[in-house]
Amino acid sequence: MAVDRDDIARYRRNLRDEEDGAALYAALAESEPDPVRRDLFQQLSAAERSHADVWRQRLAQAGVAEPPWRPGLRTRILSMLAKRFGPGFVLPSIAATEAADRDKYAGQPDAAALSAEERGHAAVMEAAVKGSSSSGRDIARAEKWHRGAAAGNELRASVLGANDGLVSNFCLMMGIAGAGTANNTILLTGFAGLVAGACSMALGEWLSVTNARELAITQIGREREEIEQTPEAEAHELALIYQAKGLDRDAATKLAHQLMQDKESALDTLAREELGIDPEELGGNPWSAAASSFFLFAAGALIPILPFLWTEGLPAIVQCTGFSAVALALIGVATSLFNGRSPQFSAFRQIVIGCAAAAVTYGVGTLLGVAIS
Repeated sequence: MAVDRDDIARYRRNLRDEEDGAALYAALAESEPDPVRRDLFQQLSAAERSHADVWRQRLAQAGVAEPPWRPGLRTRILSMLAKRFGPGFVLPSIAATEAADRDKYAGQPDAAALSAEERGHAAVMEAAVKGSSSSGRDIARAEKWHRGAAAGNELRASVLGANDGLVSNFCLMMGIAGAGTANNTILLTGFAGLVAGACSMALGEWLSVTNARELAITQIGREREEIEQTPEAEAHELALIYQAKGLDRDAATKLAHQLMQDKESALDTLAREELGIDPEELGGNPWSAAASSFFLFAAGALIPILPFLWTEGLPAIVQCTGFSAVALALIGVATSLFNGRSPQFSAFRQIVIGCAAAAVTYGVGTLLGVAIS
């Protein structure tokens, strides 16, 4: 059967990518002093070579000569850095690339068997970067850190949600006030901005979480099919993940095969370890996420409105700026909890940026107000 030119180009591109991957993992293995991790990288290199063989055979069947191969620039640079500074220096970059390429074969029907393995490689590299120990104490500590990280993400979302409401409504009201608008119109505009922005944030969060849940359900369904169809391959991927976390090869293989005896337990483990999905949560509840986003945005957006409830004109503008600056400082202090900067720096930066944005909109409002009048 004749193979069209596009397929031949795809075969060559896939072959080059897999050969680069095999060479890179071989360089990591060569530079890795730890025998457990060295064996892991050697297995990954062998897997990439087997993937390359698939595309090499496709080219041969199409009657096309195998293209000459030399490592790509990225492969050469990462291999050199691994040899010079150790594999740990380049692992985050490699893991990020594997994560980005985990579905690179999803749109290629003739590579369905390779797609699952690529997703497994991404999970293995993520585990290798985290580098957890095999001891129960260390695993418990890692799990505690993981829960702490989840809480940190929730804090970050809360702070940023309130910040969005505060900054957007602060700038909106300063623009309207700069135009010389009547106080009741400023209030109406502020509350309209609060409601509109909060609804937009809530809808966006609902869609985001709903889409994440649907994707998680699809991925878990695909994983269930792979457990039924290729249990040995899934056991191998799970063993690699545990080896990346610090277990030796025999212990990792034994543990993986024990888990695969119960398909539901295996599915739960693979969903967590390979896909990074908690089957019980599936990314969270979209309705609670939407409600949280609505109220957090509304709370931030309410602050600039308050002074216009009891005063107007320049006093209201001054008080609005003062209230907003204090709120910006508090948000800056909160962001220092997860950005690693000092509370003073974070608060100062937040005030400067927020007030500068409001000053710009006030100036634009003043110019537009003069032009329109």
